[in-house]
Amino acid sequence: MPYRNYKRKSDGGAGVSHKLLLPHDNEVVGQVIKALGASNFLIACSDKLERTCSIPGRLRRRFWVKERDIVLVKPWVVQGDQRGDIIWRYSIMDKDLLKAKGYELPK
Repeated sequence: MPYRNYKRKSDGGAGVSHKLLLPHDNEVVGQVIKALGASNFLIACSDKLERTCSIPGRLRRRFWVKERDIVLVKPWVVQGDQRGDIIWRYSIMDKDLLKAKGYELPK
Protein backbone atom coordinates (compact mmCIF):
# COMPACT_ATOMS: atom_id res chain seq x y z
CA MET A 1 0.00 0.00 0.00
CA PRO A 2 1.44 3.39 -0.88
CA TYR A 3 2.14 5.92 1.84
CA ARG A 4 -0.93 8.02 2.62
CA ASN A 5 0.13 11.63 2.30
CA TYR A 6 -1.21 13.30 5.45
CA LYS A 7 0.81 16.44 6.05
CA ARG A 8 0.42 18.52 9.15
CA LYS A 9 -0.88 21.97 8.28
CA SER A 10 -0.17 25.06 10.32
CA ASP A 11 -3.07 27.44 10.96
CA GLY A 12 -1.08 30.63 11.31
CA GLY A 13 0.82 29.79 14.48
CA ALA A 14 -2.26 29.19 16.63
CA GLY A 15 -1.50 25.48 16.77
CA VAL A 16 -1.04 22.51 14.51
CA SER A 17 -4.05 20.76 13.04
CA HIS A 18 -4.12 17.61 10.94
CA LYS A 19 -6.36 14.73 9.98
CA LEU A 20 -6.37 11.71 12.26
CA LEU A 21 -4.99 8.70 10.41
CA LEU A 22 -7.01 5.62 11.42
CA PRO A 23 -5.97 1.97 10.91
CA HIS A 24 -7.11 0.38 7.64
CA ASP A 25 -7.18 -3.27 6.54
CA ASN A 26 -4.75 -5.23 8.74
CA GLU A 27 -2.97 -2.24 10.32
CA VAL A 28 -2.81 -2.08 14.12
CA VAL A 29 -2.07 0.58 16.70
CA GLY A 30 0.91 -0.04 18.97
CA GLN A 31 3.10 1.50 21.62
CA VAL A 32 6.89 1.55 21.43
CA ILE A 33 8.42 -0.45 24.28
CA LYS A 34 12.10 -0.26 23.41
CA ALA A 35 14.39 1.15 20.73
CA LEU A 36 16.59 -1.65 19.36
CA GLY A 37 18.81 0.50 17.13
CA ALA A 38 19.13 0.88 13.35
CA SER A 39 15.51 2.14 13.08
CA ASN A 40 14.16 -1.02 14.73
CA PHE A 41 11.75 -0.94 17.66
CA LEU A 42 9.98 -3.43 19.91
CA ILE A 43 6.27 -2.58 19.82
CA ALA A 44 3.32 -3.84 21.89
CA CYS A 45 0.41 -3.95 19.43
CA SER A 46 -3.32 -3.69 20.13
CA ASP A 47 -3.85 -7.29 18.94
CA LYS A 48 -1.89 -8.52 22.03
CA LEU A 49 1.30 -9.31 20.07
CA GLU A 50 4.79 -7.86 20.38
CA ARG A 51 6.45 -7.14 17.06
CA THR A 52 9.89 -6.00 16.01
CA CYS A 53 9.12 -3.13 13.66
CA SER A 54 11.26 -0.90 11.51
CA ILE A 55 10.77 2.44 9.82
CA PRO A 56 10.86 2.02 6.01
CA GLY A 57 13.58 4.01 4.24
CA ARG A 58 11.12 6.33 2.51
CA LEU A 59 9.76 7.44 5.91
CA ARG A 60 12.95 7.38 7.98
CA ARG A 61 13.48 11.14 8.03
CA ARG A 62 9.81 12.16 8.17
CA PHE A 63 9.25 11.41 11.84
CA TRP A 64 11.29 10.52 14.92
CA VAL A 65 10.08 7.69 17.13
CA LYS A 66 10.83 7.50 20.86
CA GLU A 67 9.91 5.04 23.59
CA ARG A 68 6.24 5.17 24.73
CA ASP A 69 5.12 6.77 21.43
CA ILE A 70 1.87 5.55 19.89
CA VAL A 71 2.42 4.37 16.31
CA LEU A 72 0.51 2.79 13.44
CA VAL A 73 1.98 -0.57 12.42
CA LYS A 74 1.49 -2.52 9.20
CA PRO A 75 2.41 -6.18 9.80
CA TRP A 76 4.45 -7.91 7.13
CA VAL A 77 2.79 -10.48 4.87
CA VAL A 78 5.43 -13.03 5.87
CA GLN A 79 6.12 -13.25 9.64
CA GLY A 80 3.21 -10.86 10.25
CA ASP A 81 2.88 -11.88 13.90
CA GLN A 82 6.59 -11.09 14.56
CA ARG A 83 7.58 -8.23 12.22
CA GLY A 84 6.08 -5.06 10.80
CA ASP A 85 6.63 -1.54 9.49
CA ILE A 86 5.92 1.70 11.33
CA ILE A 87 3.93 3.89 8.97
CA TRP A 88 2.78 6.72 11.26
CA ARG A 89 3.55 8.24 14.66
CA TYR A 90 0.62 9.74 16.54
CA SER A 91 0.92 12.95 18.56
CA ILE A 92 -0.02 13.17 22.23
CA MET A 93 -3.43 14.66 21.41
CA ASP A 94 -4.10 11.91 18.86
CA LYS A 95 -3.90 9.37 21.69
CA ASP A 96 -7.06 10.82 23.29
CA LEU A 97 -8.84 10.96 19.92
CA LEU A 98 -8.03 7.29 19.25
CA LYS A 99 -9.46 6.30 22.62
CA ALA A 100 -12.61 8.35 21.91
CA LYS A 101 -13.06 6.57 18.56
CA GLY A 102 -12.93 3.19 20.34
CA TYR A 103 -9.44 1.97 19.41
CA GLU A 104 -7.75 -0.08 22.11
CA LEU A 105 -4.30 1.18 23.00
CA PRO A 106 -1.76 -1.18 24.60
CA LYS A 107 -0.62 -0.41 28.14
